[in-house]
Amino acid sequence: MRTLSSRTETFTESVIRKMTRISNQYGAVNLSQGFPDFDPPTELTDRLSQVAKEGPHQYAVTWGAQNFREAVAAKYEHFSGVPIDPNAELVVTCGSTEAMMSAMMSVANPSDRVAVFSPFYENYGADAILSGAEPVYIPLVPPDFHFDPDRLEAAFQDGAKALILCNPSNPCGKVFTYDELKVIADLAIKYDAYVITDEVYEHIVYEPNKHIYLSSLPGMRERTIVCNSLSKTYSITGWRLGYVIASPEICDRVKKVHDFLTVGAPAPLQEAAVTALKFGDEYYKELQAHYTHMKKVFLDGLDQIGLRYTEPQGAYYVLVDVSEFGVKDDNAFCEWLAREVGVGAVPGSSFFRENINNYIRLHFAKKDETLHAALDNLSRIRSKAGTADGV
Repeated sequence: MRTLSSRTETFTESVIRKMTRISNQYGAVNLSQGFPDFDPPTELTDRLSQVAKEGPHQYAVTWGAQNFREAVAAKYEHFSGVPIDPNAELVVTCGSTEAMMSAMMSVANPSDRVAVFSPFYENYGADAILSGAEPVYIPLVPPDFHFDPDRLEAAFQDGAKALILCNPSNPCGKVFTYDELKVIADLAIKYDAYVITDEVYEHIVYEPNKHIYLSSLPGMRERTIVCNSLSKTYSITGWRLGYVIASPEICDRVKKVHDFLTVGAPAPLQEAAVTALKFGDEYYKELQAHYTHMKKVFLDGLDQIGLRYTEPQGAYYVLVDVSEFGVKDDNAFCEWLAREVGVGAVPGSSFFRENINNYIRLHFAKKDETLHAALDNLSRIRSKAGTADGV
């Protein structure tokens, strides 16, 4: 048989999805894959029930149903202050995963370089490779995950055509300050580069931190490509509704890539989701309060157990430092944790380009009872540590 694609031969199974499978195998509390175990807003599911009977059930316009695009544009302008033309500057995709892939394929040529902050969500490197581009990694240095502006500038000097910016960040929960974003913006303008933003956690930010939209900074609207989804904000990760916001020229290219990748996002789900996109400010205040509560429950529990961690400023992940256990292989350690302790986690090495394996990622987008069950299991981690020899 002839050889398969060399572009994908180094790909492995998603470590995050693998850890969900392992958690299920051992009956562990799954704090690995980032989805909630509580229901979406009832207004949203009630509307979905109506749409299931009434439709639409056929293809929407390839780049998104008109009313859905208008609702996304209105919401984005409300929170960012940046007006968006829903007909020329927005493309609806099958989740932010496809949004990022469509954006990357619209921007990058084979052999182009794309800068990526590390630690990073595992798809970013793969997106660059699938686009034929070379990822160049810029460290976010623990425990506060700052970056060196000189390292970032060196990446642009070496030809990076774009930077991928996850803000708030998965996995470390960093929320970039205005000053940090200004450094990024100034360098992007100086070197005529794009910034592809992943803003799926825009509304999950903890006081006193604030989410600032990069596209709102001077000179950045035309070179920022926003990738986002409804998954986290409305607890509908399985609906796979995302979007790209960019200049008309970029969106015209994204539309074509998206058309050949997936044709279009699900029409009935778009129709139902318009309800959520029209929620008032009170919903987002309650969302922030809910996640602040879950964060407190979980981090207080980690404090009581005596586990060290880096406190997230946004998103719903926490990196726990497991160096006290003498971890040699964090993948093996996470499998041991699921099997012997009963908690599913993601090995930190899957997020860091650097040789860092003393972190595991846990998430706390769970009901109180789920978090307490996980913490109860974790409280026995040291008594079980003798069985972790060699990991």
